Amino acid sequence: MSGQVAVLGAGSWGTAFAKVLADAGRDVVIWARRDQVAQEIRTDRRNSQYLPDLVLPERVTATDDPGKAITGSDLVVLAVPAQTLRGNLAEWVGFIAPDATLVSLMKGIELGTTKRMSEVIVETAGVAADRVAVVSGPNLAPEIAAEQIATTVVACPDMDRARFVQNAITTPYFRPYTNDDVIGVELGGAVKNVIALAYGIAAGMGLGDNTRASLITRGLAETARLGVALGADPLTFAGLAGMGDLVASCSSPLARNRTFGEHLGRGETLEQAQTATRQTAEGVKSSLAVRDLARAHRVEMPITEQVELVCHEGLDPRIAVSALMSRTTKPE
Repeated sequence: MSGQVAVLGAGSWGTAFAKVLADAGRDVVIWARRDQVAQEIRTDRRNSQYLPDLVLPERVTATDDPGKAITGSDLVVLAVPAQTLRGNLAEWVGFIAPDATLVSLMKGIELGTTKRMSEVIVETAGVAADRVAVVSGPNLAPEIAAEQIATTVVACPDMDRARFVQNAITTPYFRPYTNDDVIGVELGGAVKNVIALAYGIAAGMGLGDNTRASLITRGLAETARLGVALGADPLTFAGLAGMGDLVASCSSPLARNRTFGEHLGRGETLEQAQTATRQTAEGVKSSLAVRDLARAHRVEMPITEQVELVCHEGLDPRIAVSALMSRTTKPE
């Protein structure tokens, strides 16, 4: 397999994914928003702000010019914050080759439209849905950068294209599986960020393992309810993009949504938590969009509702926990 790959976004996951692609035999150009980051990658093979211990392979270079990154790439990997995707992609679409595969690494729901990331890509780039693949799973960037063994899911309506992406990212330490359930894979990734916030809040409050196990389990249940309402395969949520990603994001101190939630659980404000974590916690904004999506489809998502109230309406986390516990009892 040959050909250049563009990775648009120089955050933790974009940078680690560029390493995976290079280790799998591809030449990679990372687009960084700031020239300083691109220069450091070119000259020192490092991205010290996000993955300071990683020395990138020689196959990886970087630029702050999106046209240079995208032109000639048969794979265009999108790794920007979910809420900036539409605006960025609108500026980049003219550089994308007519037969290029677009790969989404983003885990979020767009505010206002409640669209999944693949839907935003299809709409903004004017491409068919079968040209868009989604990569999601228990993929904590620092562990993958350190070549710790990990698995992931490549979801696409076109299974030939899914296998093409699968082959482009298979390494001795990174094992991708294919799936055609794009809805389920994307929802698993988006909603787990919200549940991980709830888990972090509980941890920050000093609540124990029973509480945490309950949040993971009931969080998965409300994710699956929404997924089924949108046409997803319920079995997807028992797999890597559902349970796998949720467990990793809830249990690991490397997970930014869990860490952000811990700060809130200790009584810090949203602004204080943002300053402390210094990275985008997608679940904060996605909690609004997921809540709106659930309401539009009349799906009960009580954990998501309480996370949104804590993050956006200043609700005391202790009151949120009390509200969850005082809900009407029902069968599981």
